[in-house]
Amino acid sequence: MPKQKTHKGTAKRVKVTGRGKVVRKQSFRGHLMSGKSGDRKRQMRGTIVLPKADAKRAREALGLG
Repeated sequence: MPKQKTHKGTAKRVKVTGRGKVVRKQSFRGHLMSGKSGDRKRQMRGTIVLPKADAKRAREALGLG
């Protein structure tokens, strides 16, 4: 049986930490930032951990089973 290919779109968007958590960048940061409050922009910094069900799908797409 051939190897499963990595889903490149997922690979560009998510990262697996050393402990196996799947993290991604916060959404709604691409454009139209002037209309968002400073508090809202501050909360959107950094990364967030994917929920368990989404993390499972992401790991499968990355070929990590």
